[in-house]
Amino acid sequence: GRGISNRRQVAVFFSSFHRFGSVHSLQSQQKQMTDMNEDVPEDAPAHCPGTSSEDAGKASACSGCPNQSACKTAPKGPDPAVGEIGGKMSNVKHKILVLSGKGGVGKSTFAAQLAFCLAGQDKQVGLLDIDICGPSIPKMTGTEGEEIHQSNIGWSPVFVDENLGVVSIGYMLPNADDPVIWRGPRKNALIKQFLKDVHWGDELDFLVIDTPPGTSDEHLSLASYLKEANVDGAILITTPQEVAVIDVRKEINFCKKIGITILGVIENMSGFVCPHCNCSSDIFAATSGGGEKLAKDYNIPFLGRIPLDPELLKACEQGRSYTAPGEKDTAPRRAFNAVVNRIVSEVEKIHPTNGIAAT
Repeated sequence: GRGISNRRQVAVFFSSFHRFGSVHSLQSQQKQMTDMNEDVPEDAPAHCPGTSSEDAGKASACSGCPNQSACKTAPKGPDPAVGEIGGKMSNVKHKILVLSGKGGVGKSTFAAQLAFCLAGQDKQVGLLDIDICGPSIPKMTGTEGEEIHQSNIGWSPVFVDENLGVVSIGYMLPNADDPVIWRGPRKNALIKQFLKDVHWGDELDFLVIDTPPGTSDEHLSLASYLKEANVDGAILITTPQEVAVIDVRKEINFCKKIGITILGVIENMSGFVCPHCNCSSDIFAATSGGGEKLAKDYNIPFLGRIPLDPELLKACEQGRSYTAPGEKDTAPRRAFNAVVNRIVSEVEKIHPTNGIAAT
């Protein structure tokens, strides 16, 4: 394949956007959240009914909109990409979303190390970074400066190992320090492109999807595009303190509203284990019960606690596996491996496969 330049990439990303004048975007109203079929152009007026609506181009809100004529005559109905993505994902045995309503709780750290750990168990693993404005996965996998390549079968991931491929917008920026200043529709168009056009190989055991914090455009688009893909579910990351738990409660309710199965809650940064005496100190106090009580309140699995560990920070900074063979056997590493094994057990309950088992 050949490297895709940033300008060429932009043209590829948004060819359909410019052709049809819209990309998938969801409104906050309950009906639209449930249907997830309405497209809203970036330059649409307030109260746009969406290009998929029967009222598109005909409603009073459409008066004066530059897209009115195109919307009035365009075909209506669900985005055909949803079915295409569903078919594409049929070769992926397990699809796991890593979510949290709160930023800074370690979603990307966990997603990257989960992918490393699964690959270390001889699984075929893909890691998809849809944090468009803050892509940290290239750094955490040691793949900064790499490029995504294009061939006649689609986009090829950047491979960390022969059984671990990674896709991120971070590989497409001409300068790693360049900000991505995009509104929702452009983000959504890129997410659709990632899901539809990346060729992960003949078969994946796991696709781990790292998401930005919150419950906004990226999450709604992801749920919409994957609704025919038999997603196993979401892992929710929190830290012990109430200020994080508050926002993760919102993420739980978000998942329930849009029909995403919750595989469980992980309490990250859960105490600090001294490497000298193995005593644990609570750096972030679980004043309201932390992740375990949160899981109990919502009757969802509690997957475990992962302590703060400087070695985990070093692994992420150096772009390597925290749990690779040969690493020192420590309480934090044992805790991390236990959490991964519980995740494998949870997905096996949902979509059993003979080739996947906790180790």
